[in-house]
Amino acid sequence: MNIRLLLSVSSAIALAACSQETATVSNQAASAASGAVSAASAPAAASAPVAITAAATAPAQVFNIESLPVSTVPLGQFPYFSLPANYKSFPRTDSVREYARFPFFVGDRIQMVEGKMYSTRFSYFVANEQVKQNYSSFEVEKNLESVAAQLGGAKVFGGKIPDDVRPFWKEALEENFPAAKYYEDDPFFAYVIRHNGGNIWIGYMDTDHYMGEGFLFVVQEKGFAATTKILDAGEMKKQIDSAGKVDLQVNFATDKTEILPESQPQIDEVFKLLQSDPALKLSINGHTDNTGGKAHNQSLSEGRAHSVVATLVGKGIAADRLKAAGFGDSRPIADNGTEEGKAKNRRVELVKQ
Repeated sequence: MNIRLLLSVSSAIALAACSQETATVSNQAASAASGAVSAASAPAAASAPVAITAAATAPAQVFNIESLPVSTVPLGQFPYFSLPANYKSFPRTDSVREYARFPFFVGDRIQMVEGKMYSTRFSYFVANEQVKQNYSSFEVEKNLESVAAQLGGAKVFGGKIPDDVRPFWKEALEENFPAAKYYEDDPFFAYVIRHNGGNIWIGYMDTDHYMGEGFLFVVQEKGFAATTKILDAGEMKKQIDSAGKVDLQVNFATDKTEILPESQPQIDEVFKLLQSDPALKLSINGHTDNTGGKAHNQSLSEGRAHSVVATLVGKGIAADRLKAAGFGDSRPIADNGTEEGKAKNRRVELVKQ
């Protein structure tokens, strides 16, 4: 999906107010275009962003998303707008994640906004040839400002992130979007549209000074809905007895080996399985999707498998009953071209030895 910042607005979406944690805006903030609220169905639940407060003196102007008018502008297909002529995404950098999070700097704090996210890395191309000297940061910024206003939104920050906040923002950026290349002098721009189905956040990271390109992020807030199921010890035993293995969805911290708390109940069921059959020995195999390099994915999958083994040994399972192995992205069970497929490929496999 290549995007163009020239707005293409289509079918109407009924909008109503959506609550948002109060954030402070910079002096560069712009007011959104107002509009009458249309009849709407019940608003979708939105996640409450986590705020990291900056140590710097807060700007005088206070921003509250509820002070923005509710947009009545008809919207098309997510992410709602596209790039102007000759600005195109780099190959394989367009990505839509059904649920992700991104750090938006809004003047006095970092807002971790969660929901459906589009991201891309783009530059100025002519006849399929990159011409970096023709990249215009100002042109991109003005187009974003225009499209945000047309969608009924407001610019909430634009410029260099303050020195005392930058390390925290960079850490949050790298944790949630490792592919982004950020330099300390790069400006960041944030826009917000108040939206019934979840506030729409637009982020633009300008790397023109170093690379003649930029990164674009669009997040539509929505509440988290769990899609994975815990397999109990009995069901795992059935699958292992019939197929010799079972696949589990175990959630880890982004690009790390730390098992997230929501996956501990699944690990507890593996522990029960091993307790119920003292003769059972398992290979714990880690697998990733194809995001990132081959060597990195291999190392990550091995580390995650070892993390599961260490947790089970810590619960009392004998170490000689378990073996850890990683296969990176070499054994996909679904299409890595979709977010759903990638989620299936990020798995832990229990194989009977």
